[in-house]
Amino acid sequence: MEAKAIARYVRMSPMKVNIVLDLIRGKSVNEAIVILQYTPKDAAQVVLKVLKSAVANAEHNLNLNADNLYVSDAHTGQGPTLKRFRPHAQGRAFRILKKTSHITISVKERA
Repeated sequence: MEAKAIARYVRMSPMKVNIVLDLIRGKSVNEAIVILQYTPKDAAQVVLKVLKSAVANAEHNLNLNADNLYVSDAHTGQGPTLKRFRPHAQGRAFRILKKTSHITISVKERA
């Protein structure tokens, strides 16, 4: 049995989110929560929220025990990119790409 949670259109680059996801992949849920609470990256707060949602889905929807759960899969995909323009010298405009990401975390029960 696998429970998952998805956060879509998070205003953060997938590359930055992936650094945090690498820290928790394969760890037990309790250990992953502690790691995320003490990680000094902005993405850690968003990932923690998604992880807690996945655990709640596992407990509520699938009746799994939260103490036996581990992060089976954690990945991010690129969402739509917001295109913005910044004024520059001599009437030019430079394009700024503001990336978004979709974060998916799956939790399973250890056998």
